[in-house]
Amino acid sequence: MVVSERGMSAPPEVVFNTATDPDRLAAWLPAPLRLNGNHPAVETGDLHARWSSPESEGWSAEFAVRQIGAGAAVARLELAADVPDHLLHEIADQALANLARYVADNLTAG
Repeated sequence: MVVSERGMSAPPEVVFNTATDPDRLAAWLPAPLRLNGNHPAVETGDLHARWSSPESEGWSAEFAVRQIGAGAAVARLELAADVPDHLLHEIADQALANLARYVADNLTAG
């Protein structure tokens, strides 16, 4: 398992809603977790979601968002899979970079 965090210039709810929107998962979530219409088990009270895909090398992810200031948030992604940790860390970092870009694009457009 690896953990990656990234700050974003958006309210935590915007980051969380973007990350867990089924129509937006392909924009950021690693491909093995998007198979078979995989929808997150969402715990909205604490801005937390989980995905798993046992048919894809045991991939799983936990995602959480917390506020760090007015209009800013930190997204935290824990990824686990049967791949080397250094590759998994790169995948987690890229996933959060993609999410940050998508959140920024959505805020600019709206």
